[in-house]
Amino acid sequence: METDREFIEVFEAQRWPLERWRHRDHVRLAYLYLREYSLDEAADRIRAGIKAHNDAHGIVDRPTSGYHETMTMAWLRLVHMVLSEYGPEETADAFCDAHPELLEKKSLRLFYSKDLFMSPEAKSGFVEPDLSALPVPRDR
Repeated sequence: METDREFIEVFEAQRWPLERWRHRDHVRLAYLYLREYSLDEAADRIRAGIKAHNDAHGIVDRPTSGYHETMTMAWLRLVHMVLSEYGPEETADAFCDAHPELLEKKSLRLFYSKDLFMSPEAKSGFVEPDLSALPVPRDR
């Protein structure tokens, strides 16, 4: 298994294998960017990184495939909340293991209706949930 630094380097070089690009890797990436950058900078980096990764692997942006802004930003916000509330772990994998709730891909269904989530607006730009608000970190 690669280290966190190796994972970031391979991902940012668009060499992360498509067959290994799974939800857990998205969570790991969000965690690692949030450990180094502000929420806004992490958002810019993960957005650009996923789009570059998709381009490098020939993933065409279509209405039902490719980069999805709301999905990416909602997960980033969830990882940010958990990281803010519970703190970091030694590695990104340890963080994922400590927070299996973040590995449930379908969790966004608790916040978004299918119609809103699958809308062109949600794919191209971030939209707030229509079922329940995303949690936010408490002021400390």
